[in-house]
Amino acid sequence: MKVRDSFKFAANNLLITNVDIQSVEPVDQRTRDSLQKSVQLAIEITTNSQEATARHEAERTEQEAKGRLERQKINDEAEAEKARTELLKLQALSAAVESTGQAKAEAQSRAESQRIEGEAAVEQAQLNADAQNIEANAELKRINDARTSEITYIGSTNQLEIAKAKEMADIETNKFKDMVNALGAENIARIATSGHDNQLAMLRALGLQSTLITDGSTPLNLFNTAKGLVGALKAPESE
Repeated sequence: MKVRDSFKFAANNLLITNVDIQSVEPVDQRTRDSLQKSVQLAIEITTNSQEATARHEAERTEQEAKGRLERQKINDEAEAEKARTELLKLQALSAAVESTGQAKAEAQSRAESQRIEGEAAVEQAQLNADAQNIEANAELKRINDARTSEITYIGSTNQLEIAKAKEMADIETNKFKDMVNALGAENIARIATSGHDNQLAMLRALGLQSTLITDGSTPLNLFNTAKGLVGALKAPESE
């Protein structure tokens, strides 16, 4: 059996060659609401998972940066302490030279020079530590800002997806309501209660090739239903 390629209304010469089904949704309002809630719940779960992942990555990166900063501080303090130790050794050596009473002026000059060098080394180590500390803090702030922006973007994107899904669901619901209103409750009631011949006549008058009306809670065998619809259209042809 084959469905006809076109259907022509003799009254006004209207020719129908194709019917495009845009969407299929449950007739039962509770079922439709449950589907919408399931879609929203799935989007919310995905949003929460992405946000948790972003927060975890930000925390891990922050801990790594803090660890590098602490290690650098320890290294800088060790270098500074080493410089201080060398300074003390030089000062002790200078004192020993001075105690001999020989070349006191020369010893004092060397000691002063070495003292200055030692103090300069300590100061340089401290400056290096401060600079690296500032650089590490700046990098940590940049990472935190980037992660915060990423989390905000993910949240905004998912909120837009939720709003879009809800808007599409509302559009489909309103579209179905408009179709029902266009047919009219009286015509739907007649189609549901009339006999086979009257149903075919009313469908032709309404410009429909077939229809299926159910209360939304009775299970349907779609294969048998499709065969019945095709048979219903084939019977008028043979007549």
